[in-house]
Amino acid sequence: MLTSHVGMRRLVSALLATAWMMLVSPPGAPLDAQSRADQRGGPPAGQLTWALHVTVTPAWLDPADHTAGITAMIPFYAIHDALVKPMPGNQMSPSLAESWSVSRDGLVYEFVLRRNVRFQNGDPMTAEDVKFSFERYRGLAAKLLREKVAAVEIVDPDRVRFRLKEPWPDFLTFYATPATGAAWIVPKKYVEKVGDEGYKKAPIGAGPYRLTAFNPGVEMVLEAYEGYWRRTPAVKRLVFRVVPDESTRLAMLKRGEVDIAYALRGPLAEEVRRTPGLKLAPTITAGVFWVDFTAEQWDPKSPWHDLRVRQAASLALDRRAISQATTLGFAKVAASIIPSTFDFAWPAPPIPFDPDRAKKLLAEAGHSGGFDAGDYHCDASFTDLAEVVINNLKAVGIRARLRPLERAAFLTQWREKKLQHLMQGADGVFGNAATRIERNLVSRGAYAFGGYPEIDDLFAQQAREPDRKKREALLHQIQKIAYDRVMFAPIWEFAALHAVGPRVGEAGLGLIELMPFSAPYEDIRLKGR
Repeated sequence: MLTSHVGMRRLVSALLATAWMMLVSPPGAPLDAQSRADQRGGPPAGQLTWALHVTVTPAWLDPADHTAGITAMIPFYAIHDALVKPMPGNQMSPSLAESWSVSRDGLVYEFVLRRNVRFQNGDPMTAEDVKFSFERYRGLAAKLLREKVAAVEIVDPDRVRFRLKEPWPDFLTFYATPATGAAWIVPKKYVEKVGDEGYKKAPIGAGPYRLTAFNPGVEMVLEAYEGYWRRTPAVKRLVFRVVPDESTRLAMLKRGEVDIAYALRGPLAEEVRRTPGLKLAPTITAGVFWVDFTAEQWDPKSPWHDLRVRQAASLALDRRAISQATTLGFAKVAASIIPSTFDFAWPAPPIPFDPDRAKKLLAEAGHSGGFDAGDYHCDASFTDLAEVVINNLKAVGIRARLRPLERAAFLTQWREKKLQHLMQGADGVFGNAATRIERNLVSRGAYAFGGYPEIDDLFAQQAREPDRKKREALLHQIQKIAYDRVMFAPIWEFAALHAVGPRVGEAGLGLIELMPFSAPYEDIRLKGR
């Protein structure tokens, strides 16, 4: 089994070098529902309640619409299942596919499906559902996947084959991880019966929990699906309540109204540490945050078009103090938007905190008295970070006004390139350096406001390069260009701070490497279970 991004890299390299090498999950057919329940000490029982910092939208219930935001994994890991997905101890764990293989020329990937898997409405999961789910996918990477995949072929009900137009070393990384969501499987017959809008209202998946109630912006309720192939969940009911205010989330946890409260930072995280019966759960994530200069960077009339101004903004950030104040020092200072743990990450030199140098650069650029930078847009759940960043910028003369937006609206306006002036960018999706570059640095990227022709050319070269060392060199070159030209002002590699109440035996936080939320849900339990 593979245990890290390094393991993911070795997997792909080995598959490309060997004719039809096979990865197989542990032997044995799925247990029946009674046997699985017996393993867990009886059928599912009890309820666990979360206080969420964001609103779960209907689009997050349908894998076809996956925007590559990691927050969508909150309902995904409950309602749905994927051919391959990150699980404890394995970033590419066989799930609905019990094994897969790749041809020597790297053009054909074949998945052997796990037998006797049923969706929550009783329909069997077959290769038809896999093909349908891929062809229906319209999420963030739909265009890229269609450019790369020539055909999806059903070999038999338990086997599906993907034919690529040309070798693509990152096929598994883009398809079979949450980098896209394209490998999460939905039931073809049911979706065709209810339609896309009907499916968002009443999604049926192959995951461990089925949706029983959903009030957007208020609450989501799920109940255990005892026919789940991997393991019968221990907890009968999961309730997710939307609680935007951080102080309210903590107060509800103290009163026992919720069992897990997400995103408690700064003084509230310290309060969790001091409160008997509560546990602070720092969770390292794949999330990197940065100051994004949006389309201003590419506008010759904007101050941000000047490299010296972008350098000044980056030097103005006291990254260590920001981490200490908001995440108690758990977040790692960043010099790149690529997580340092990702495969193909270039070790970017640290960026110093140097406000004096920042002021000199602004003066050299003709802004000795500073300037009005306009709005600073951010995800409302990270307003505290934005406030500190704005104060850092103001200290060197760059004045900005905070404009928080609810997460779904923020991401939509970002993708549609409607945000102007400054923006607090963030990306917490699994993958490697190439997946992060494709979204944010390549000029056509879904979250990119612009780009450089040389980066686009280098990215196209690396996507076709079978030699690992040569490919790594190309990806490193891209990251160095972004660093030297200060395309972004990185802030931190994020550590999520959550709080867990006294009733919880296993919260599922940190079980999956780099996952910021509770997962897998079938492993979560109450004390005494």
